[in-house]
Amino acid sequence: MRLKRLETFHNEFVCFVKATAEDGVVGWGQTSTYNADITAQVFHRQIVPWALGQDVTDIPALVSRIERAEHKFPGSYRNRALAGLDTALWDMEGQRSGLPVAALIGGTAGPVRAYASSMRRDLTPEEEAERLKRICGEQGFTAAKFRIGAEMGEGRDQWPGRTEAIIPAVTRALPGIETLVDANSGFTVARAIEVGHILQDNGVGHYEEPVPWWDLDATKAVADALEVDVTGGEQDVDTGIFARIIRDRVVDVVQPDVMYLGGLTKTLQVAEMAALAGLPVTPHAANLGLVTMATMHLLRALPNAGKYLEFSIEGEDYYPWQRELFLGDPFRVRDGHLAVTGAPGWGLTVNPDWLAKAEYRDSDQAEQTAYAALYHRTLDAQL
Repeated sequence: MRLKRLETFHNEFVCFVKATAEDGVVGWGQTSTYNADITAQVFHRQIVPWALGQDVTDIPALVSRIERAEHKFPGSYRNRALAGLDTALWDMEGQRSGLPVAALIGGTAGPVRAYASSMRRDLTPEEEAERLKRICGEQGFTAAKFRIGAEMGEGRDQWPGRTEAIIPAVTRALPGIETLVDANSGFTVARAIEVGHILQDNGVGHYEEPVPWWDLDATKAVADALEVDVTGGEQDVDTGIFARIIRDRVVDVVQPDVMYLGGLTKTLQVAEMAALAGLPVTPHAANLGLVTMATMHLLRALPNAGKYLEFSIEGEDYYPWQRELFLGDPFRVRDGHLAVTGAPGWGLTVNPDWLAKAEYRDSDQAEQTAYAALYHRTLDAQL
C-alpha cells in the first residue's frame, strides 16, 4: 500500500500532517510543537520526497529509509518533522485496521495514571503549593511535579531561596501524593547533589534533568550520589545517545519525547533498549498536543512503562496555542487518570475550524514524481 499524498496545516506553534494512501485511508499526525512553520518547511523539503510513493505498511522500514537518506541532517528539526509522518502513518494503520494505536504495538485501550505537571516558576512556593493541592483535590491526581532551580540556570535559583522553600512547601501540602521535580538543567553537579539530599529528606521520588542535559558524565555523577531517581532524556534525538545513557546507567528513569525523537517508532526502539536494561520509561509530554495522546497509547503497551503519564496542568491562558486543537475532550481527567479509548488510531479528531485558519501546503505523488525520482533511484541503489 503506497503513500499517495501528504498535506500540512501549520501556524508558528503547531503543524498537523494529513497522510493519504492509495486506498484512500487517511491518517493524521503532528510534528513537534514550536517553530512549527520552520518544521513544516523541513517536512516538505526533507521528509516528503522520501516518503511519497513508498509502502506505508512497514513504518519502521520507511522511517529508517528517511533517516538514511537524510543522514547528513541527524538533528532536532529533521526528527521533529519526521514525527509528523510517523504519527500520521500509525494513525492511518489504526484507521485501516479499526484498532487503537496501543493495540497495534501490543497494548490495549484503558486508563492511564497521570501526574499533574506544573510548568511554572513565577509562583511563590506558597502559591504553587496551594495551586497543586487544589488541582490534585479537584481532579484526583495522586502525583504532581513542580519546578525547582532556574531553567538552564548554571547553578542560580529562580530567585534566592526559592528551591529550598518550595520543596517542603509542596510536599507538606500534598500528603499521600507522590511528588516529582524538574530542574530543567539548572544546577551544577555540586548544587544538584545538595538539592538532591533536600529532595530525599522531603520524600520526593523523581529528580528530572538536574544538570545540563547533554553532560552525561555530570548526570551520572548526580545519579550515583543520590537515592532519589534521577531522570532525563527528553532533549535527546539520537538513539545512539540513548544507547549510551542506558548502557552506562546515566539515569534511573528514561524520558524520551515522542515528538522530539522522531515519532512512535523510534521511541519504541528506545523503550526496548531500556527494557533490556531493566529501566522504566516515563516519557516527556509537556503540552496538550498529540504528544500526550501518543504517550498515552505508548504507556498502555510498554512492559517497562513508568508509573505515570506527564500531564500538563497549564491551560490555554498559559499556552494559548493549545486552544481548540481537537474536537471533544480527549484529555479529560477522571480520578487522576486519562483514557485511551477503543477508537481507531489515536482516537482524535483535529478541529476543522483550526485547520481552516492554518497555513496549508499540499504535496501529492504526481507533483513530486519528477523531483523525487532521482533521489529514489540513488537511494535504492545504495539500499
